[in-house]
Amino acid sequence: MAVLIDSSVFIGLERRGLPIQAIGAEIPSDESVALSAITASELLVGVHRAVTQAQRVTRESLVEAILSAFPILPFDLQVARIHARLLGELLGSGQTVGAHDLLIAATALAFGYNVLTDNLRDFQKVPGLQVRQPRWR
Repeated sequence: MAVLIDSSVFIGLERRGLPIQAIGAEIPSDESVALSAITASELLVGVHRAVTQAQRVTRESLVEAILSAFPILPFDLQVARIHARLLGELLGSGQTVGAHDLLIAATALAFGYNVLTDNLRDFQKVPGLQVRQPRWR
C-alpha cells in the first residue's frame, strides 16, 4: 500500500504546533509515502505567503525538509488524462472539487496511492480514490 500526503496534513501540523514526526504515527512503516508535485507547489506557496520574516524562515526550513524527505510524483500525461476524465465526470454530475485537490487525486490514482488528507470533503467526491484522515485531527 502507498500513501500520498496532501498539503492539508502539513498545514494541520503547523496550526496544531505538532512536529512533522507526528505523520509517522499515521503511516505504517511498510507503506510507501510520497507527495505530488502539486502538493510541493502548495507548500512552497505557503513559504511565500508568510506574514513575517521569522515565519518565512521557519516555513522555508520545514518545507525544504519535507521536500527532501519524500519522493515527488510528477504531473505527467497519465495524470493529465485521469484528471480530465475525473473533471468531466464531476462536472457532469454537478459536483465540484478544488482544482489542486483534483490534480492531487488524479496523481494518486495514476500511481496507485491512497491520499492522507485533512480535507475529506473534496477528496471523498473523487470516484475510486481511497482517502484517509489523520487521527490527530
